[in-house]
Amino acid sequence: MGVTGLPDYPWEQVAPYAERARAHAGGIVDLSIGSPVDPTPALIRRALAEATDAHAYPQTIGTTPLREAIAAWFSRRRGVPGLEARHVLPTIGSKELVALLPLLLGVGEGDAVVHPRAAYPTYEIGARVAGAVAVAEDDPARWPANTRLVWLNSPGNPDGRVLGTGELRAAVRRARELGAVVASDECYAELGWDGPWASEPVPSVLDPRVTGGDLGGLLAVYSLSKQSNLAGYRAAFLAGDADLVATMANVRKHLGLMLPAPVQHAMTLALGDDDHVAQQKELYRARRDALRPAVEAAGFRIDRSEAGLYLWVTEGRDAWDSMARLADLGILAGPGHFYGEHHPQHVRLSLTATDERVAAAAQRLRAAVS
Repeated sequence: MGVTGLPDYPWEQVAPYAERARAHAGGIVDLSIGSPVDPTPALIRRALAEATDAHAYPQTIGTTPLREAIAAWFSRRRGVPGLEARHVLPTIGSKELVALLPLLLGVGEGDAVVHPRAAYPTYEIGARVAGAVAVAEDDPARWPANTRLVWLNSPGNPDGRVLGTGELRAAVRRARELGAVVASDECYAELGWDGPWASEPVPSVLDPRVTGGDLGGLLAVYSLSKQSNLAGYRAAFLAGDADLVATMANVRKHLGLMLPAPVQHAMTLALGDDDHVAQQKELYRARRDALRPAVEAAGFRIDRSEAGLYLWVTEGRDAWDSMARLADLGILAGPGHFYGEHHPQHVRLSLTATDERVAAAAQRLRAAVS
């Protein structure tokens, strides 16, 4: 443990496997991190350039056009009508929000922060930073009485699990019984693949079918990193309970957490254009279609993965052994150990590699069993 009480950054443990993969004659295929590789759309880059005369401090709460664009996007893309500027707030990427949310909400010692059993590790880190206890539990009936914040993640990272409206309603109902805030991380919502999500939008926790028209205690978190290739812009936002939004806006003003003005302008344009999102989704679809059968041919079982940017796979042995096997094929994955203690035999494969690199991975996986 470090001096702050936090664990060392886990990805350092992957370095030997990356070195092993780089030694492959065909070079490494890095499927470990979900960082976009495709260009930021030209219309967004132009919008950023138009706003580079940013001599004044930006607004923590966001410009009026940006907040209106976020509300309109929720109505158009997520089936959440009726949001106003007071319901939304831009953030400097979504990771800082995830890490800071317990602290900003006043969660602390003696409180529990619930998150999924297969979970993005920052949910636990945020709980620790606030002095709370992190609890990995998917079943609302098992959430402890001292729960003050519940993280939902749909589609899930790493497992691609989607929560339907019934599951979301059950989670909201239980959280309200406990007096807990629900924060739903929905950053992969535009990337539905299988089952009903091949044709239906992934539902938001703010969907009227979930809320019954009451946004009290509910927040949805979203990022443009995935749908618009804006990871380097740190462009994200939250929406929901106006009182919670106001509380967080006030704290963020005191802390000086302001999204740069050029990024706010670029986000406004990005949120109004659906064409580039559809085009990006088709790129990921093609990569998924190339990689998935090759992974299965190599003896891996794909679990869940019905949406999102990843394949959540296992060959029935420890993840580090699978990491080594893949590294010998020049493929770098993410070990399930990083996403909680409940999936030690899974690895995560990202779709964020070029077409050429994904094709190389697929060819190597097939050749390994031929």
